[in-house]
Amino acid sequence: MSPTATHPGLSAPREGTSPSAAVTSTYSALSREVRDQGLLNRAVGYYGWTLAALTTALGGLVAGFVLLGDSWFQLLIAGALGLVLTQFAFLAHEASHRQVLRSGPANDRAGRILANAVVGISYSWWMTKHTRHHANPNRRGKDPDIAPDVVVFVPEDAAAARGFKAFINRYQGYLFFPLLTLEGLNLHVTAYRSLLARDGHGDARTRVRELSIITVRLATYVAVLFWVLPLGMAFAFLGVQLAVFGVYMGASFAPNHKGMAVLPADAKVDFLSKQVLTSRNIRGGWFMSILMGGLNFQIEHHLFPSMPRPHLGRARELVRAHCAHIGLPYTETSLVNSYRIVVGYLNEVGLSARDPFDCPTFHQLRRQ
Repeated sequence: MSPTATHPGLSAPREGTSPSAAVTSTYSALSREVRDQGLLNRAVGYYGWTLAALTTALGGLVAGFVLLGDSWFQLLIAGALGLVLTQFAFLAHEASHRQVLRSGPANDRAGRILANAVVGISYSWWMTKHTRHHANPNRRGKDPDIAPDVVVFVPEDAAAARGFKAFINRYQGYLFFPLLTLEGLNLHVTAYRSLLARDGHGDARTRVRELSIITVRLATYVAVLFWVLPLGMAFAFLGVQLAVFGVYMGASFAPNHKGMAVLPADAKVDFLSKQVLTSRNIRGGWFMSILMGGLNFQIEHHLFPSMPRPHLGRARELVRAHCAHIGLPYTETSLVNSYRIVVGYLNEVGLSARDPFDCPTFHQLRRQ
């Protein structure tokens, strides 16, 4: 799919009514069916067992860290810690969507504890950014997830890049996974930048509280590493943990929308079409749901953001059948193929821009 493609399904007419009104009506019917089957009910037991399992795993890693002491096998602990912290981040994400507990304030409290104290990232920053993303996935100028950064997602942003950044953008598809090794560090830095900014997310009291918790967590973590391990090993442990965390986080979120339709800023699109046509599911059943924290059911997650993870599989059956009935394309692929699509898409965007080392004057002189 072209980097800026829109899908013909966005404007497929229905006889006697506007396409937007018709599709909106069918979404209301789908939503009623989902609600009638109890798929929006909380799954407190599931999340209780998940949190208990992750807490046990974290405790086991702490015990292993203490028992191993001065040993390079600590890097295995570091890698495993990166995986477990990502799983905690998935739970924080689900709490932010009111999926875990029965009340909004209780979910927010759980999300803040998990994000700030366990993972070390800003819950307020995440809530602001992710809410904007859900409202306008893959919409230019409105979805922060496709705003230009180290990696760019539309050709115009690639064309505007200069210098070394332009070189990175030109080969960004091939560089994507290596760049993710820095994403863990970036998330921690972003937490501080967003909370310290004059127009930071949340009120002043919330920002101070988050800053305090994140700082205590980070200081304690780093102090323990450098107290128990030799200097070089401590740096290696920290580097491996952050790299694994960054790659796992990025590899879980990237397949969801990259390479799907990118909508113009002024596009008039109904809710159902907007969410389905810009999202991609990943096959793999219950194992993939655990591996990706439910993000493999991205279409259903966007249609019903408060739906608990264990109910998404059943919702998938309903949504697939509904989309087939109204002729709305429903995208689902394997995890490996999704990465192939993401890499190809990023390269297509990057290569659409001029080579940063290409000299127009040189080519003009050659033609003379």
